[in-house]
Amino acid sequence: MNETLGELETRIARVQENLRQLIEQAAAYSGAADEERNADRIADQEAKLEVLIKKRDALLSGSAQS
Repeated sequence: MNETLGELETRIARVQENLRQLIEQAAAYSGAADEERNADRIADQEAKLEVLIKKRDALLSGSAQS
């Protein structure tokens, strides 16, 4: 799927907001099970963010060469 820069920026913003909310929830939770589940969700969102940023960077470097 070829996404536009705007679409990637929107997805990055959503994932960043998800991460912010998960981190806030982690600070409020108590209990090992909750902490582990939240840590897994944070790691998942961080991985998604990394992929999106790489896609954006590749798109930007490709457009800079054009």
